[in-house]
Amino acid sequence: MTINDNDVDAEALTYKDKGNEAFKSGQWKEAIKLYTKAIQKGENHKDAPVFYKNRAAAYLKTEDYEAAVRDCTESLRLSPRDPKALYRRAQAYDALKRYEEAYKDATNLFKEDPSNKSVQPLLQKLHALVQERVAQNAKTSTKVKEMMELTFNIENPTDKRRLGANNLLVLGKEDVGADLLFKENCITKIASLTKIEKDQDIYVNLIRLVAELCYGSIERTKAVLVELGVPWFLRVLDHKHEERVTAAQHCLQTIINSLSGMNNKTDSKPDKELCKLHNKEIDTLLSCLVYSITDRTISGPARDAVVELLTRNVHYTALEWAERLIEINGLHRLLDVCSELEEYKYESAMNITSSSRTIAAVCLARIYENMYHDIIKAKFTEQVEEYVKDKLLLPDMESKVRVTVAITALLEGPLDVGNQIVAREGILQMILAMATTDDVLQQKVACECLIAASSKKDKAKTLCAQGVEILKQLYRSKDDGIRVRALVGLCKLGSYGGQDAAIRPFADGATLKLAEACRRFLIKPGKDKDIRRWAADGLAYLTLDAEVKEKVIEDKAAIHALIDLARSGDQSCLYGVVTTFVNLCNAYEKQEILPEMVELAQFAKHHIPEEHELDDADFVSKRIIVLANEGITIALCALAKTESQNSQELIARVLNALCSQQELRGKVVQDGGVKTLLRLSLEGTDKGKRHASQALARIGITINPEVSFAGQRSLDVIRPLLNLLAQECTALENFESLMALTNLASMNETVRKRIIKEQGVSKIEIYLMEDHLYLTRAAAQCICNLVMSDEVVKMYEGKNDRIKFLALLSEEEDEDTAKACAGALAMLTSVSKICCSKIIEINTWLNILHTLIANPSPDVQHRGVVVILNMINSSEDIARKILETDVMELLSGLSQLPDESRAKAREVAIQCLAAAEHHNIIEKSDEAEIPDVFQESLKIEEIYDE
Repeated sequence: MTINDNDVDAEALTYKDKGNEAFKSGQWKEAIKLYTKAIQKGENHKDAPVFYKNRAAAYLKTEDYEAAVRDCTESLRLSPRDPKALYRRAQAYDALKRYEEAYKDATNLFKEDPSNKSVQPLLQKLHALVQERVAQNAKTSTKVKEMMELTFNIENPTDKRRLGANNLLVLGKEDVGADLLFKENCITKIASLTKIEKDQDIYVNLIRLVAELCYGSIERTKAVLVELGVPWFLRVLDHKHEERVTAAQHCLQTIINSLSGMNNKTDSKPDKELCKLHNKEIDTLLSCLVYSITDRTISGPARDAVVELLTRNVHYTALEWAERLIEINGLHRLLDVCSELEEYKYESAMNITSSSRTIAAVCLARIYENMYHDIIKAKFTEQVEEYVKDKLLLPDMESKVRVTVAITALLEGPLDVGNQIVAREGILQMILAMATTDDVLQQKVACECLIAASSKKDKAKTLCAQGVEILKQLYRSKDDGIRVRALVGLCKLGSYGGQDAAIRPFADGATLKLAEACRRFLIKPGKDKDIRRWAADGLAYLTLDAEVKEKVIEDKAAIHALIDLARSGDQSCLYGVVTTFVNLCNAYEKQEILPEMVELAQFAKHHIPEEHELDDADFVSKRIIVLANEGITIALCALAKTESQNSQELIARVLNALCSQQELRGKVVQDGGVKTLLRLSLEGTDKGKRHASQALARIGITINPEVSFAGQRSLDVIRPLLNLLAQECTALENFESLMALTNLASMNETVRKRIIKEQGVSKIEIYLMEDHLYLTRAAAQCICNLVMSDEVVKMYEGKNDRIKFLALLSEEEDEDTAKACAGALAMLTSVSKICCSKIIEINTWLNILHTLIANPSPDVQHRGVVVILNMINSSEDIARKILETDVMELLSGLSQLPDESRAKAREVAIQCLAAAEHHNIIEKSDEAEIPDVFQESLKIEEIYDE
């Protein structure tokens, strides 16, 4: 069966029509998907220009202005001088602050359609801006020339040149300044100056300036790449100066982002069309990075920066570059870094840092995550096996040592692959043999590999049988490096029972003795960081035991030592320190034990996990408070820079445990935890994102969001909170998210608009229908604050049952729910006649009004009577319908009620009677002084710790 062109054309038009429907209902992202399908199906359709300009309109709504410009440009290519395409591109250019281009489009549109009223105000605005820009450009141009002369003339004093470089960086952050700098051949001058510049402050600012010139501009980015070339970036990256390396790494990432359509936000996704268009440049850039991994001439920090760049960009959520990296032999290069030892200093040795092997292991794990089917996984494993085999074929002991170190990195990264290698015949025997030699280096690497290999319970049992005696023997070594590693091996094998108090693989008291040994290594003066790091690893395993937790938390010296290790930011310390904190806070994953399952297990004579009495909630809370007061938040923020998603999850778990204690939330904010949590809530594992989002919600409940989420953060936190409204999240997570969103919605219109833009209203409304009192109440309170937005009012005016649902919920027995719904109705009816009419259209509207007037709660009654007043004032027709019923008598009775707790409702009832008199529905009575009713008084107050 064949599909003819008519069928394809009809399908394209169907998608366009569906896109129009989605657009009208405010589902912008869905509209974009549908218009994209229309474009794909109707590439040669006569309405193709319409498909593009419609998608551009949806992109404008989602504030993706670059995409809107591209679509309008394509529409105008197919249909030149189309008024709507010109207008939408002018709007997009305006939003991007490309005012000259916007003005040109608006002018062309005015020439095409002088009677178009919508373009006239835009044209006037742009004319003023362009004139202002011309004047500003003249001033900026002078400033640019002055600062370039100051910076690039090496005969000037260094302090003045530093000031000039700083000012150039500031100028480069603005589009006008960036354009002028580019036209003044700033890039050429930077290329020349960086060959001879000695001052690192000036050097770093010049690199940052290149990044600013590339930011958000594909045209400038491509020109920079042509002018400087990729080798220039690798040269400026190659240094030990931390700020310079970081600036160069950021610059390279900015270039990748510009070419691929990503930005610096954690949840940014590439634009597939841009990636396809710039595939050659992206491939060249990333290939050069891969080849530089094993460059023997670059510094250790530069190597780490290169591997981190690859880690960020190989994932399927970024540039999907993992498969290509395998094709160009990238795995072998990463394994070379993993196998490098600082102890072996030979002519061709690579410079590495203490974090290099950890960073490379994380990159290998990230690549393996992208091996999404068995054939590619097999290819990955095949290359690793090939690398190991080649090393083992060499006769020298150095090769065997290095391959053992590489295997250790695999066990710390892509664990499945590492386990496959260890399972190969002879590998484990080789490692055990190395552990029994007299060579200290072989003993060290063998110990490390045994520790990594015992990551799973079944392997731990095997190693218990074969390796415990060897580890005990090594623990008697005179070398502290050997002793501490052997100690960690014993700790790990002794902890495989986890938090189950019933499983004790070693004799009673042995874990406490091991913990004391770890503590001595951790706090002993003069011990190098490597030994202290291994001691922390030992505690990471032992602190699964509740008795050890209590010993550690009472030991201030040990806690300080752990926090100092974390503050160093050394990635090799990450696992031990963070895992110890997770265990101390009991923030690990807990298996829910149902009573029925316990009975079934007892009947079947299966083992039932037991929780230790020292892991009760009171003990856990005490440990969390101690850690917070010792400054754990600052330490976690330093470690959170890792690219390891599993480690990010552990950090999020600990921060969430801190936020579970109400009195600690302010300290988390004070110590900079919010910034870290915002990043962790948008990247990493699903569980990690949930923990970080829940921590943010808890902060938003307790602390005024204007303090905790100041400035841009009040907008950035909205998406993580809305992510907690997913069905797979727990009721507690849903509830805490709704409470935090309620507080945010009370801040200002900008925040409310962001909630609306993120499709928050519909996500929140779902919980109005939950059969859960607290969820329904929290959702109602959140909606009550959101209806202060005109956009939400329009939603409630649409063809839907939203008003009806609020009205029915206002009859709820729960006072807080009824109060929130009645308050929302009061605000909606005060600004919308349509909402007033929709209440009358409800079959049970009279019963609803009866319930509101006679409500036992004074607050609900007050809001209900305000609703009635708004309805009476909205139109004479509605007023007559209401006042023809017994509502008038109820209001008359309420107006004479002596109960002072209902004074507000009584005053509004008097207003209702006055309004009825105004409509000549009832006879005029003695006038009473009628106070104003303020809409603002009806909004839900911020919810702090209810």
